Amino acid sequence: MKEPAAVVIKEVGPRDGLQNEQVTIATEDKIAWINQLSKSGVTHIEITSFVNPRWIPALADAVEVALGIDRVPGVTYSALVPNARGLERALAANIDEVAVFLSASETHNRKNINKTIEDTLPILREVATEALAAGKKIRGYVSTVFGCPYEGHVATESVIRITDALLDMGVGEVSLGDTTGIANPRQVQDVLALLLERFSHDQLAMHFHDTYGSGLANVYASLQMGMTTFDASTGGLGGCPYAPGAAGNIATDDLLYMLHGMGIHTGIDHGRLLEAAAFIQAKIGRQLPSRNLQAYLSGNNS
Repeated sequence: MKEPAAVVIKEVGPRDGLQNEQVTIATEDKIAWINQLSKSGVTHIEITSFVNPRWIPALADAVEVALGIDRVPGVTYSALVPNARGLERALAANIDEVAVFLSASETHNRKNINKTIEDTLPILREVATEALAAGKKIRGYVSTVFGCPYEGHVATESVIRITDALLDMGVGEVSLGDTTGIANPRQVQDVLALLLERFSHDQLAMHFHDTYGSGLANVYASLQMGMTTFDASTGGLGGCPYAPGAAGNIATDDLLYMLHGMGIHTGIDHGRLLEAAAFIQAKIGRQLPSRNLQAYLSGNNS
């Protein structure tokens, strides 16, 4: 299949990126970073998580961040919401889109949510029902789609069943997560071939981590299957607290370089995105994985 002419990149750095950092970023710096991202042409930013702050202390200032940012017309500001209590806080903070989550692997789901998959689904349905009633859009994340750090192989039938359940709740888009970054391009295409027999392209998005350096190759494999929505994190920030060894998400800056070089439209200003990446790297105080960011900072940005 010919690659699409345009794709949507959903920026997850302020949530998925910062949740695993050992350094706590000041609230005002998070707000400044998100404001920079909003001006880069990114149309979807996951800004925080309304998970109990005891579990993710780096995002304890979720309400302050959500209320403090400058809202740019045309940009959707989303947040991760685990349950009804989290939704209450998210609605008070005027989040545009609610993101719910669970794993395709039973063991990872227990580690991440402390519940079985079957016990998780009714909680997510309650969140979805209330969010829809409040006029909010809903996105779903399915983790460990391509393998689990505890169980190994994950059956695609489990992914299909969970995706069906999420869409039935009113979720508009399901993001398929390679949580530990173990997928390879052939596997990605094999899994997508099965999923696309049942679901449309616009119901699915791809969420790759770059633990073994195959993140962009997996994006390319997805493009060849007609996929047009990808999650990415500025600078390559990220990781999962409940997936040992998982590296960051694919870097938004590296993804832009590849897509723009292929003539695929994203609507994002690469230069402005790199400025935002440099800003957050300075606040974190360590070198981030993005190759484009390091080339930019060294002056090799031709």
